[in-house]
Amino acid sequence: MPDLLAGLEPTSPDPAPTGPLADRLRPAALDEVVGQEHLTGPDGAIGRMVAAGKLSSIILWGPPGTGKTTIARLLADAVGLRFAQISAVFSGVADLKRVFAEAHDHARIGQKTLMFVDEIHRFNRAQQDGFLPFVEDGTVTLVGATTENPSFELNAALLSRAQVLILHRLDAAALGTLLDRAEAIEERALALTPEARAALVASADGDGRFLLNQAETLFSIALDELLDPQALSELLQRRVAVYDKDREGHYNLISALHKSLRGSDPQAALYYLARMLTAGEEPLYVLRRIVRFASEDIGLADPNALVQCLAAKDAYEFLGSPEGELAIAQACLYCATAPKSNAAYSAQKAAWKSAKTTGSLMPPQNILNAPTRLMKDIGYGKGYAYDHDTAEGYSGGDYWPAEMTPETFYTPTDRGMERRIAERMAWWAQLKERGDRS
Repeated sequence: MPDLLAGLEPTSPDPAPTGPLADRLRPAALDEVVGQEHLTGPDGAIGRMVAAGKLSSIILWGPPGTGKTTIARLLADAVGLRFAQISAVFSGVADLKRVFAEAHDHARIGQKTLMFVDEIHRFNRAQQDGFLPFVEDGTVTLVGATTENPSFELNAALLSRAQVLILHRLDAAALGTLLDRAEAIEERALALTPEARAALVASADGDGRFLLNQAETLFSIALDELLDPQALSELLQRRVAVYDKDREGHYNLISALHKSLRGSDPQAALYYLARMLTAGEEPLYVLRRIVRFASEDIGLADPNALVQCLAAKDAYEFLGSPEGELAIAQACLYCATAPKSNAAYSAQKAAWKSAKTTGSLMPPQNILNAPTRLMKDIGYGKGYAYDHDTAEGYSGGDYWPAEMTPETFYTPTDRGMERRIAERMAWWAQLKERGDRS
């Protein structure tokens, strides 16, 4: 299929004939890096640094397979720095001392060092502090790479001395460019239908390295005809979604789920629920968050939401996975489509604040129990109006401490069941205005 290769040339000069495809396609210049033009372009942070010929310490934050290592290596070449690389996964204090000592020796002869630290978040706080004096005195220019949120994983002192640059997951266009380059260097097209090619790109989930590894597998197999999407899926494994249950991906998705529920979007809410459960999240954790949502964002607008969520818990514990996950999906959809109110949530916060402020004020004596004669003699329970003895079942009594002005914590909305609650409260207020109902 030579027509697919027209105009395509390998991006790296004289690529090695052997070695992994991803390495043979590693860009030779920053303008060959795909998908990160917001950083490497003329107006990007990296583009401006290179144009000025001066590089500051930076942290490259982005998903796997987006070019962090490649960019670091090319930066060293672009500004004329010696390149030294270590991985926080395999390195310890002794390795750091060695790299710093070598950088110091080279600095004495006028050769500055770019120190690239892969997975920098894996170093503990004390080890991260060890970078500070060498960054400050210019012994090294630090370029760290991380897949985790730097604000969670890196010391504030280290972050204050480095600029955080965010790499994007590769979109379909960038991944398509990588496949074009792979076909050019292999001098043949992938044996895929257009639909299968699109499916291959989608399966990479934004990871260029994974895509090229999959392409290399396809190049290594003798195929008599083009693969369609079904045949491709049977031949290759789909990339597992990036999701660490104790890190940022976890918090991002649970936040997206909660806000989709609050925004009454059942389709998006179900999508994020599926993202979490298919990635291996603990189902009861997700359900606990939905239970919380039922009280915080629905409340008395639909009291049955909480009942539905607790019923889903019972169903899941009874059935287990995967059958019980249907009950969680039902609770999710119920909450997404229920009327919303945070009146109970706001009332709770206001009441808790008032309780802490007012301290130990005594309730009025007329609503206190008097189990002993002494308590009766000093007035406990005297004058209490029993609401059921009134015609309307409402006495209009005063239940607040004498030293405290009555406050309003709960104001129902006009949505769902709260509309009826608001009407009932307004009726009670009218009765109270008529005078003492006791």
